[in-house]
Amino acid sequence: MKNRQQVSCPECDASIILSSNLDQGEILTCSDCSVELEVREINPVKLEMAPAEEEDWGE
Repeated sequence: MKNRQQVSCPECDASIILSSNLDQGEILTCSDCSVELEVREINPVKLEMAPAEEEDWGE
């Protein structure tokens, strides 16, 4: 079994277990509060709130 890293959600402080093949820029969802988080750094892992997507309204 591969080692998995565990971090805390910056919004609700819930534990998030990360996969071993995590990529910078990847978007994760907290299973407790459903907030979307972006992987900003890999070593050490740093999660931040993902930027909100804006509607382009077909422009």
